[in-house]
Amino acid sequence: MTLPQAKARHDELTAELRRHDHLYYIEARPEISDQDYDRLYRQLIDLEKEFPELATPDSPTQRVGGEAVKAFQPARHLAPMLSLDNTYSEAEVRAFLQRVQRLAPDEKLTWTVEPKIDGLAVNLRYENGALSLGATRGDGMTGDDITSNLKTIRSIPLKLHRTKERPAPRLIEVRGEVFIPRAGFKKLNEEMIAAGQEPYANARNTAAGSLKQLDPRVVAKRPLDAMFYGVGHFDGERGPMTHHDWLRWLGELGFKTPERVWQCESEPELLEAIRELDKLRHDFKYETDGAVIKLDDFALREQIGYTAKAPRWAMAFKYAPEQAQTLLKNILIQVGRTGALTPVADLEPVFLAGSTIARATLHNEDEIRRKDIRIGDTVTIEKAGEVIPAVVGVVLAKRPAAAEPFDFERHLGGKCPVCGGPIRRDPQYVAWRCENLHCPAQATRRMEFFTARGALDIESVGGIVADKLIERGLAREPLDLFEIKVDDLAALNLGTEDAPRVFGRKNAGKALQAIARARNAPLSRWLFALAIPEVGKTTASQLAAFHDTIEEVAHSQLLADVVAYHEADDAQAAQRLLDAGFAEPSKSDGINTEVGPVVAKSALEFFASEAGQKILRRMTQLSIKPGSEKAARKWATGGPLAGKTFVLTGTLPSMTREEAGAKIEAAGGKVTGSVSKSTDYVLAGEEAGSKLEKARALGVKILSEAEFLEMI
Repeated sequence: MTLPQAKARHDELTAELRRHDHLYYIEARPEISDQDYDRLYRQLIDLEKEFPELATPDSPTQRVGGEAVKAFQPARHLAPMLSLDNTYSEAEVRAFLQRVQRLAPDEKLTWTVEPKIDGLAVNLRYENGALSLGATRGDGMTGDDITSNLKTIRSIPLKLHRTKERPAPRLIEVRGEVFIPRAGFKKLNEEMIAAGQEPYANARNTAAGSLKQLDPRVVAKRPLDAMFYGVGHFDGERGPMTHHDWLRWLGELGFKTPERVWQCESEPELLEAIRELDKLRHDFKYETDGAVIKLDDFALREQIGYTAKAPRWAMAFKYAPEQAQTLLKNILIQVGRTGALTPVADLEPVFLAGSTIARATLHNEDEIRRKDIRIGDTVTIEKAGEVIPAVVGVVLAKRPAAAEPFDFERHLGGKCPVCGGPIRRDPQYVAWRCENLHCPAQATRRMEFFTARGALDIESVGGIVADKLIERGLAREPLDLFEIKVDDLAALNLGTEDAPRVFGRKNAGKALQAIARARNAPLSRWLFALAIPEVGKTTASQLAAFHDTIEEVAHSQLLADVVAYHEADDAQAAQRLLDAGFAEPSKSDGINTEVGPVVAKSALEFFASEAGQKILRRMTQLSIKPGSEKAARKWATGGPLAGKTFVLTGTLPSMTREEAGAKIEAAGGKVTGSVSKSTDYVLAGEEAGSKLEKARALGVKILSEAEFLEMI
């Protein structure tokens, strides 16, 4: 094939794939199967491999994500991205309409009302019809260049469509929101849970965090979507003169636009549109938290103008979180993978925010006590962020006379509700735990956690496979995986007796290869995979850096010294820690250890227990020898955070705590698990807990993610 022939075929394939992308992602009416689409896509990839000069930036093959970047570069918008004034009150909406009418007293005003999508605002720049830049809002004038990440979203056109009435503009900036659809968010959380990881709290923060990933290949795996509703800068032939016409033209150019937009010519019409949207929005495929009201006519917009922060001709009406009252029939206790006992409200089913709610989290015993929630109460529930059902209070006027304060231990009779084993309340935390490591309720979760990517990364064994292994009696605990035979695993029925679905020999072979690799996985992964209370990824890595084997950790003098120093101020223990490089002299209270007394005591107690001893014996019997990661290590002396100690708590906006910890260590700092006088900073995100309170009490400097990133 000659280059001209290849170019012609490339143009043909590109046009065809763009058409099918638009049909699938914008219009939701695909014409071909996934297999046929993949066949066309593979032809394009093969063509670009043979003729690399054909792989242009707007080719459909560029959506898979390129190489990771070290940092986002600033991107200045050609026109400011202003925010909108918000209100929760219809009275304020009326006042807003009257205010705008006074600024244009002789004009007949027409308004548009459209859904306010709960996502992350972005600005796309197209030059000569091709996407050249994509950026976050930032401060309104300058955002982060996230072009590579935005290219992975298939509802964003890489090249604008030609339209009948107008050619594609020479230069245009289009504004919209990136979000995760409800179905995609549900599936993503199901995958997180199956991998033994915590599910995401809400779709908006997850979308925002996804776009802040430095590796576009990671972003490409997230179920992101985008919708567009405005234009910032336009350089071309005369464009539409009303917002309603602009939305129609954006759709013709290839953008997904709001599915419902109301045109209103009076105050009653506009208020009715807001109310109608409130009824319809729960059926949309994405989360909405309000209605956006805009003056339709662009010439009048220019006449009415702007404040320093927002246009005078637009407003966002935010819907108050929808609440409902229902009966609390019972308080159920769920058993987590580490034995944590979590109370859940068993409710009389009630319809709320588009779905029927029969369960809601009660968090923990202290939260129940603080709100004085009792069985038999009528409670008020709402969907926090329209995702997580929560009990927000009690309707005291409806409390039955016989309702008694809830007593966690008495409610359970002092026993685990699943296995009947002993329970105890952790003295330093608010959680109750089941002490029985072989509790059936924990078995599936422990197996999923053990095999997860962040632990031993045993592919094909998670979710329903782990559940069926336990259900069919092929495994009771994670180490049983190392004795499974290929025939048994291949014949594993993942379905039901009536509708069998076997695992298969090919999948079984892949799983057993991964299990074999895990025998010699790094020690830090094993320490994390065993779900030792208080030992997370960071502390597991720190333990592995100072111990050759898992037996060394089990009988660690260093961990005993950590406990001795903190509980008895043992000077000899302190010196041994310093000599080993496990601690450094502290500015305030003696020494500072990477692994605090809570983690040290928990690890020692775990391996000293009957269950821990059994694990060590079985690992020896199974010839499991975790790989050593021990390194002669002293505290880092270089970098902007050298000598600084951090504690992480809560959920950060754009990175995991593990990622933040890695950044701290790369900059010369240290991460510890508990707050003390020697802690320099606490990096706190949303839903920070007791560590944040302790930091405030001790006067430790508390950082937001933005302040932390500025430091490094």
